[in-house]
Amino acid sequence: MSPSQSAFDPSTVDMEAFQRELKALREELDASLGEADAAHLRKIERWGRVATLLGVATSWLAPNPLSAAALSLGRSTRWLLMHHVGHRGYDRVPGVPAARTSKGFARGGRRFLDWLDWMMPEAWIFEHNVLHHSHTGEEADPDLLERNAEGTLRDTRRPLGLRYLLLGVLALTWRASYYAPETLSALRRKGRREGASLTRAERWELVLKCYAPYAAFHFLLFPALFLPLGVWAAFSVLCNSVLADLLTNLHTFLVVGPNHTGEDLYRFDASPESRGARFVQQVVGSANYRTGGDLNDFAHLWLNYQIEHHIWPDLPMLKYREAQPKVRALCEKYGVPYVQESVWTRVRKMVDVVVGKASMRRLAPVREPAPFPEARAVAR
Repeated sequence: MSPSQSAFDPSTVDMEAFQRELKALREELDASLGEADAAHLRKIERWGRVATLLGVATSWLAPNPLSAAALSLGRSTRWLLMHHVGHRGYDRVPGVPAARTSKGFARGGRRFLDWLDWMMPEAWIFEHNVLHHSHTGEEADPDLLERNAEGTLRDTRRPLGLRYLLLGVLALTWRASYYAPETLSALRRKGRREGASLTRAERWELVLKCYAPYAAFHFLLFPALFLPLGVWAAFSVLCNSVLADLLTNLHTFLVVGPNHTGEDLYRFDASPESRGARFVQQVVGSANYRTGGDLNDFAHLWLNYQIEHHIWPDLPMLKYREAQPKVRALCEKYGVPYVQESVWTRVRKMVDVVVGKASMRRLAPVREPAPFPEARAVAR
């Protein structure tokens, strides 16, 4: 759907029937949970570990793009795993160990084994799993990129070139500059956006619990391990680790940011009034990229199934691939806009919105048409 087309009218959708068919599809997916899902999780984790080992093994030779890219892919893979495991995607899969369920992954001391990132796992889980998924595209969504860019990147009083430059800096630093303070703020304020600046105590918490562990491990301890090989080796490891962090930021930003941002996607004035309406909002407020195949999906960090993920956040990765063509067919059947384009097209549309060259569509609360369609035929 393009902005030149007529706006979507949710009253034309039989919400109850749409929800009923999605429910039947979910039951079908749940019935097929099994060893294939567990084996696939192990496979993707293994790919990430191989990338990390390759990066470590070559990082001491000299600052080089191969080591940085491999280290970055390993770190992005931990993000991918946290996303799906933290969403309880593998809690009901037979044979998955407790350490790979939402109650074990990155919990407590396992943070340093499973997902050591710039933010605290519990803060990210609350900000993303609870707030973002419960209020996608609404004012209460902490990740509503168009709104977050107001007054800064979307300020048309600033030169366009400066806005592009600031966006580039954000893309290379966003896990530390945006996500770490945003997730901590969301956790401490339980989602309240008023007075969003961190208190002095919270700034110390940000430094000690978010920034210090990540920086100490990746930029101090990791290079220091190579000091026996010489100062050049340790310096090379530091350079590759810093470059890997920039690449991880860029990679994740390019696949995360466009998921809910574009002139053809909707943001919402209020929460939906029914479960069927919620499904509709999740679809029209999200975008998919090209789907299919482990290599393609791995490169997209499985965020190319964003529509299916927002309908059912707690599915294993393989199930999204199985569900995607069926969900798309249901959307076409019921007249619900289903946006799927290449990640590069979506990045361009995201950038246009963020720098103020375009704006997202607005949709009033999605309400159930009552009843559908017989009563409207009688009324006519």
